Amino acid sequence: MDYIELNCQVEAENPKIVIEILIAELNEIGYESYDEEEEGLKAYILEKFFDFDAVKKLQVNTLPNCTIDYSWKVIETQNWNQVWEKSLNPIIIDNQCVIRAPFHKGTPKLKYEMIIEPKMSFGTGHHETTFLMLKTMLELDFKNQTVLDMGCGTGVLAIFAKLKGAKGVTAIDVDEWAYTNTLENIEKNNCHDINVLQGDASLLVGQKFDIILANINRNILMDDIPKYARVLKKEGILLLSGLYDRDLSMIKEEAESHQLKYKSHKEKHNWVAALFYKL
Repeated sequence: MDYIELNCQVEAENPKIVIEILIAELNEIGYESYDEEEEGLKAYILEKFFDFDAVKKLQVNTLPNCTIDYSWKVIETQNWNQVWEKSLNPIIIDNQCVIRAPFHKGTPKLKYEMIIEPKMSFGTGHHETTFLMLKTMLELDFKNQTVLDMGCGTGVLAIFAKLKGAKGVTAIDVDEWAYTNTLENIEKNNCHDINVLQGDASLLVGQKFDIILANINRNILMDDIPKYARVLKKEGILLLSGLYDRDLSMIKEEAESHQLKYKSHKEKHNWVAALFYKL
């Protein structure tokens, strides 16, 4: 499935503040990820959800002494591998885990290695949220745990959970490209017993998990936290990302209203991965 890259060029006395407001408002209309620049922003949304009229109606456009010029283009699924191969290197996390593409050669031999063919799934470890999820996962005990990877994208988190000893892993994503990409990456990493499903949180009825991983976006997390709470076992772990540090307070409030106790979080470039456990 194709994405839209929305290019936002900001002219203002303090572009950073404007960009922060812009990201907050784009979150509200479904944008998933961002590439911040000194005087602008690139924002990404699935093409089927793109509404340029909604962008033009954002309140940030009415700020005094501020001009935002917008342009956009389609990023086709089949082009993503070419971009990744040309511009991105293997990812190494805490000298324990390496994530590489099939074309990367000569990577160091570490405790954990994953081969990820990214396509359009933004789950290669290069984005801050994926990196933070994996870094936190290194600290958790997955041995003999039942695990859910919600919004699995490339399947990298599900695969890592399996490599760390999880006994049962379910990976779910609403989009067909992510479903297919996860199946391909499972095959590349010889993790054949991961259960991959296409759909949303409605598929969770009647299931129970020791650990839930959800790297999506703030709006979906807010909607789905009650569903995660219902299927998470007592003393189970919920690890969330796809949110900014400014979103953490509302995520905490929603989680704690469903007996999910905040434990800690990690941060990188204002992105956050937050850890909760079930009371």
